[in-house]
Amino acid sequence: MRIVTEQELKEYVHLNLEAISVVEEGFTKLANNEVEMPPIMRVDIHDQNGEVDVKTAYVKGKDMFAIKVSSGFFNNFKLGLPSGNGLMMLISTQTGIPQALLLDNGYLTEVRTAAAGAIAAKYLSREDTKTVGVIGAGSQARFQVRALKLVRNFKKILVYSRGMDRAKKYAEDMAVELGIEVEVVDSAEQVVRNSDLVITTTPAKEPTIKADWLHPGLHITAMGSDAEHKQELEAEVLVRADKLVCDTISQCARLGELHHALDSGVLTNDSSIVELGQLTSKKLSGRENEEHITVCDLTGTGVQDTAIALFAYKEMVERNVGLTVENKTVSLKN
Repeated sequence: MRIVTEQELKEYVHLNLEAISVVEEGFTKLANNEVEMPPIMRVDIHDQNGEVDVKTAYVKGKDMFAIKVSSGFFNNFKLGLPSGNGLMMLISTQTGIPQALLLDNGYLTEVRTAAAGAIAAKYLSREDTKTVGVIGAGSQARFQVRALKLVRNFKKILVYSRGMDRAKKYAEDMAVELGIEVEVVDSAEQVVRNSDLVITTTPAKEPTIKADWLHPGLHITAMGSDAEHKQELEAEVLVRADKLVCDTISQCARLGELHHALDSGVLTNDSSIVELGQLTSKKLSGRENEEHITVCDLTGTGVQDTAIALFAYKEMVERNVGLTVENKTVSLKN
């Protein structure tokens, strides 16, 4: 068994076009029925504003698959800690024997989630996107714009967060990192009305974006709602979209923004909704009109985790990185 630390993963596994490509391939295989992916298992720790998810997927033809345990504890910023954490285990698809532990502390989840956001933007946002709006100022708000910069040459970021100090720090850091203007604004409404593309990255339990704020040409990637009690978009936002896309419809209907639209009755199971893999596989087209409003509901899928874990493992093996531990199978005889 190979055991790899967060520091080793950060040194050799980067958020780049190759990482985005392997995640995109995962969505395509999902659309082509080449993936076995069970529902998410989740434990809520409400008194600590936390949750722990277990996600997994087997991609046919791969010699390993990942089981990921990831946590989101959203009061951690008060302790100076990131909200996300976790680890991934790779298991042989031939023998079921564990092959690797990736002690990434949530880093690989950050990378694969940002990659999905970039993929959504690649197919659904306007190519001439100039201003990007970000709601939230945590770790994923940073990863999302880093990934987006690989597929869209935007010139400005508008950021809003309920924590003004965090928003200011975000603006300072991302302006230096990306070399573009980053402006802190006073409301989510300002972000939406003045952006070509909006990314929501919060654990909000009440809608942050209202349908009245939408305008022609806008794309929204909503990635914060991944549990029944979370909601970033007013349900009517999904109705107003000319194209509504989910990472997986069944999962979004249970956990995502789609869940609230279905529960309220503004959308039904017969509504026109497509999956991201249908776009990456070219079975359906993405943005078809510069004036269209598009929305992508991302809840995070096990196939993304297996894709990024296999990518990371390959990088580690090629460089002979990590601690190798002998993993003997002992048979007991009477």
